[in-house]
Amino acid sequence: MKIIKTFVLVLSVGFQLSAQEVVVYNASKEIAETMHNDDFSVKVRKPGGEWKDLFEYGVKVDQVIGSGHSVQKASMAYFDFSGDVEVSVTSKKGTINKAKIRPLSYGIQPKIKGNTVTFSLSNPANLSVEINDDIFHNLHLFANPIEKNIPNPKDPNVIYFEPGIHEIPNQKLVVPSNKTVYIAGGAVLKGQIALDSVSNVNILGRGMVDQEVKLGIHIANSKNVVVEGVFASQCLAGGSDGVKINNVKTISFFGWGDGMNVMASNNVSYDRVFVRSSDDCTTVYGTRKSFKGGSKNITMQNSTLWADVGHPILIGTHGNSDKPDVLENLNYINIDILDQKEMQVDYQGCLAINVGDNNLAKNVLFEKIRVEDFREGQLLNLRVFYNTKYCTAPGLGIEDVVFRDITYNGKNANLSIIAGYNEQRKIKNITFENLSINGVLIHDEMKGKPKWYKTADMATFFVGEHVEGVSFKIK
Repeated sequence: MKIIKTFVLVLSVGFQLSAQEVVVYNASKEIAETMHNDDFSVKVRKPGGEWKDLFEYGVKVDQVIGSGHSVQKASMAYFDFSGDVEVSVTSKKGTINKAKIRPLSYGIQPKIKGNTVTFSLSNPANLSVEINDDIFHNLHLFANPIEKNIPNPKDPNVIYFEPGIHEIPNQKLVVPSNKTVYIAGGAVLKGQIALDSVSNVNILGRGMVDQEVKLGIHIANSKNVVVEGVFASQCLAGGSDGVKINNVKTISFFGWGDGMNVMASNNVSYDRVFVRSSDDCTTVYGTRKSFKGGSKNITMQNSTLWADVGHPILIGTHGNSDKPDVLENLNYINIDILDQKEMQVDYQGCLAINVGDNNLAKNVLFEKIRVEDFREGQLLNLRVFYNTKYCTAPGLGIEDVVFRDITYNGKNANLSIIAGYNEQRKIKNITFENLSINGVLIHDEMKGKPKWYKTADMATFFVGEHVEGVSFKIK
């Protein structure tokens, strides 16, 4: 009977879509009592229409203080819309002196009145609303597109979670092949979604895997998997082929809290994801843990990355020293990087390729990457290295990397590094096209560069030994 009622609810929501094109998700009594953060009051409406309240979830984020970590409680809210929408965010902490909506590239200019900011959206977006420069008690606002093709909860191939809290036995939902897991908006799962050696699985919805669950979505040795629309602490693809991650949001706060990992997998795509992590946001490795082999054909696009610790993008650290792996055809396109905070020089670099374990990384594209002024780190770090803490051998090499239309605006970047290991383990063929740093295009024929300078000097990049074929161009 409960499932039948849920189906009626879905039909009712679907009927409302065509009329108002704004969908909000109410919280159950248990969620309201245990997961609410009252720092903000958030409302949305169609222009000139009736305001609709959103539920503000409490989410944990990691603040590095000195060499230690301090968990802070931020906020998160979400809704669906099409067309145009107006958003109102009221701070419960008093007067707003300044407000910022990030990514900055979206150009959203909020209006401030007392303790309320308002702004408009015409496209889905994953945003950070920051009041008085507070990035640790901010509002993560996920404005989704209208959800389509909601599955029938009576379908025997659908595992359906209606709004409310769901305690998963043994904290692990093991999903068979040919199944769809649907987490409705307003639903929270207390347990990992685990895929192991399965195929043709969908994980869909607007709901959440509870943030306290590490590796909330774990995809292992599986094929043809789609994950779309949901929230979790982490999402791992290991030993898998044909994985699509769309409009997924992850926020982690615990140690080694990588956001979206790829290990020994092929044909993995990420589109419109948001990652705020307490370690690396997204990684591509070869052999790692129980997953064996290289990784190829990995694409992340139209996404937002925020590393409270570690790298926003990291390629190459882990592999198989005895049977070298290749990491190839890796593409990062149209991405906003909001932050990096890493004191350890070995782990700096918003765009990092650090190959160890005899890995070879080749055919890598970074295109249309906008890097905001991070707190501490480097713009990029390309090294063939031997990190004895994590590796059993140096990397084999880095080849054929293109940085196209990369922009950085800020003052906190440390010296970027490009360095090979020895004459047998080199970095080769690194091309920069339209690299812009604080509004200055860096290229080999740029005005004001002394003839005896390396172009890299103008970008504050160190190009070390065992590196060949570095060029800076403009279109």
